[in-house]
Amino acid sequence: MSLALVALALALLLGGLVLRSSPVAGTSVPEAGPVASAPPTAPPTPAAPPEGPPPTLPEKVAAPETASIPVKPSVDAIERPKNVQEPVAYRPKANSLPKLPALPARPLSKTGEIAFIIDDAGYSMSQLKAFLNLPFPITVAVLPGLPNSEKAARAVRAAGKELILHQPMQAVGGQDPGPGAILLGMSREEVERIIETNLKTVPGAVGINNHMGSAATADLRIMEAVAAVAKKRGIYYLDSRTTSDSSVPLATRREGISYWERDVFLDNTPDRASIIRAVEDGKKRTVKNKPAIMIGHVWSAELAQTLTDLYPQLVSEGFSLSTISRFMVQEASEGEDDASPRD
Repeated sequence: MSLALVALALALLLGGLVLRSSPVAGTSVPEAGPVASAPPTAPPTPAAPPEGPPPTLPEKVAAPETASIPVKPSVDAIERPKNVQEPVAYRPKANSLPKLPALPARPLSKTGEIAFIIDDAGYSMSQLKAFLNLPFPITVAVLPGLPNSEKAARAVRAAGKELILHQPMQAVGGQDPGPGAILLGMSREEVERIIETNLKTVPGAVGINNHMGSAATADLRIMEAVAAVAKKRGIYYLDSRTTSDSSVPLATRREGISYWERDVFLDNTPDRASIIRAVEDGKKRTVKNKPAIMIGHVWSAELAQTLTDLYPQLVSEGFSLSTISRFMVQEASEGEDDASPRD
């Protein structure tokens, strides 16, 4: 009985070992034999590498969701990344650019200097307004004793333009020069008194020029009296040159003051083409330290607009537009102090 049990247990043990050593389920199991004589299971032999150089390993491939369809960045992201400061040229600050007039660039060298004088103010304020709106310095000569003389003088100064007294003087042809005129035969005292009175009706005047005056300016005695008032007041005298026989050079020399002379009348023929020709003539008269002085009139209908249109060209050509008083300051700074014409 015991031997039978032992044999049965041994058979069961050997059968379990055979089942565990089978590599594939469902294959036939070799006949059982002694445990000691069972051959060991050999490990699988690895495949031999192929002949030739080793294969090149492919580069690391990005994940399919990012590598298969590349996403192009937006233009804004390229030109103006959020984490990079924008260059000044791309979006300048509002106050980083100067406000420039619509003019050609100013040349490096100055061609010459020009002073525009506008005579006969004091009659019409509407005529005067166009000249007060000019975008450059001018000098306005206001007649004395007219209904709008003081009003015109205040308007000229308020507009930042230079103001002078347009002193009426006797003409050769006998025309009426208007109120407050200096006439032949007047004494020195009368001449001085008339000028002082007229200056009160044109408050703030920094100079004097003559209205008409082809007879009076040729009279040395009268012009010495005029020059004396100019010297006393510290104002300048501009000779409108209504006669070639002017005694202004000698009179001012005797009084020890400098004087200025008109070079061109702008509107003897007051149409646009003639005004342009007159300006071209005046430009030729500019020389070193002597500005061209060009005189026009407030009643000249096309003068203000023509000068406005010519202004950009004058600037681009290198001309400096200013006033006589400013030229005098420049002259004083350069040490000039003689009674010679400033033409």
